[in-house]
Amino acid sequence: MTDFASPWLDRRRLLKGSAGFSLMGLGACAGMPAPAVSTAVVSPPAHLAPVRAASDRIFDITVCLRPFRAAGPRIEAERIGDTLVVHNYGHGGSGWSLSWGSGTLAVELAMADSPTEVAVLGCGALGLTAATLAQRAGAKVTIYAKDLLPQTRSSRATGSWTPDSRIALTSVAGPMFGDRWERMARISFKTYRQYLGLPGTPVEWRDSYFISDDPAGNPVPDPPGALDFAHYSERIADIVPKSARLSAADSPFTAPYVRRGAQMQFNVADYGHTLLTDFLLAGGKIERREFHAPAELTSLKEKVVINCPGYAARALWKDESIIPVRGQIGWLVPQPELDYGAIYKGIIMLSRRDGIVIQSFEGGDMRGYGDDHETPDHAEADHAVSVMAEMYKRYGRG
Repeated sequence: MTDFASPWLDRRRLLKGSAGFSLMGLGACAGMPAPAVSTAVVSPPAHLAPVRAASDRIFDITVCLRPFRAAGPRIEAERIGDTLVVHNYGHGGSGWSLSWGSGTLAVELAMADSPTEVAVLGCGALGLTAATLAQRAGAKVTIYAKDLLPQTRSSRATGSWTPDSRIALTSVAGPMFGDRWERMARISFKTYRQYLGLPGTPVEWRDSYFISDDPAGNPVPDPPGALDFAHYSERIADIVPKSARLSAADSPFTAPYVRRGAQMQFNVADYGHTLLTDFLLAGGKIERREFHAPAELTSLKEKVVINCPGYAARALWKDESIIPVRGQIGWLVPQPELDYGAIYKGIIMLSRRDGIVIQSFEGGDMRGYGDDHETPDHAEADHAVSVMAEMYKRYGRG
């Protein structure tokens, strides 16, 4: 990631480190000139409340399997009998971030013949947004899902704006995918503007800090056999806030290298509740139903189906291009006084309304790749919390 962006937009390169860190704490894209550093006047907050990082404050550990596809999300139509099925799945770690843009592409395909009724399969991030967009396009929409949002894998997401997090492999997606990604990212970014300032704060901006012991950003080398995950953040440089290096006098941390940026985040509980409520108030319906084979979709009264099953697409559609990427969050008891995020030694802290996210990204993109185990690992959670506790002990200001 380059100097124009938030430290969280491309957190993977941030966590493995690179020579570009001396400019902003993040690695510059290979072969790209580094844009100018922000010239904005930096004025720190008078005080940042510390996280009470202790294992006995972990009240939950959740695991999510991100549905990664090397070619990028599957957004295309096919016919099964008399039913048009529009696929919308395989977004890796970018499901929430790209949901409005991805849904827009899917709804364009679904509404090509102006159906009056549309079915949506799945009630996660992609399903809820696609259903809302189909409503706005004039269709009556029914969501068919085994689980409602609180029980889906989408509800276990980190909740930060990361639109190219494990979105594709450069060598597989091809040169044209970047254009599609950019369109999805720009549509999503603009749509989230509609959810800022609403009751419950479903979407908000918060400061984020990258704290490092050295100018290389505590680099973690790629493991053997690391894949060429695609990075596209430079394509939306004009809409992503810049970050700025803080001087020792201005920094709320005593670490030698600190950068501050702005991060858009989703308070998933409030945001999901807002989406679901708006969908139902607009006349949408939800039917609890589980499908075991694609042919079962032809039994629906709706003859246009937007298919948003997330990782479940691997089993339902026998789609082995879907690779699980395991991600775990340790949840600390919320602290209302916390209004920022932080990254230190491969550990992310994100203060949300429903809890404090502590998550490890040590190992970068390859962490959790191909791992379909959803059992919580308490040792991993304890380690992540201990690293964050170390940061406050070493570099916090009392």
